[in-house]
Amino acid sequence: MHPELRRAYDTEMTAAAKLYDTNQLQLAFSHLERAHILGQSFSIAHARTHWWMLRVGLRNRDIVEILGQIPRILGALLFSRIWVPIGNTGGARVPPFKTMPIPHELQVLLDKYGYNTMK
Repeated sequence: MHPELRRAYDTEMTAAAKLYDTNQLQLAFSHLERAHILGQSFSIAHARTHWWMLRVGLRNRDIVEILGQIPRILGALLFSRIWVPIGNTGGARVPPFKTMPIPHELQVLLDKYGYNTMK
């Protein structure tokens, strides 16, 4: 992962963890969704984001999120380098193969520092 993309991803993950620690789970999840968009082409970052989404689901006792995140963690580890649905926010209430629009500020980062720039 390009260092600039890593920094943006880490910023979103750090914000999510801080919000999780203060039980602001909805806000934490929104940062996880942004981190998911940034990191979904990189297996470990992708799986880490789903792991944290699972943690939010467990804390919320949200069975849909819990059951949805388990296969997504495995899929992230196995398929991230092959294909990902661009812009997908990663939550269990979003179809796992659905391509979604990317927020402009994240698109700018991905265009400049995304996976295609690593080749």
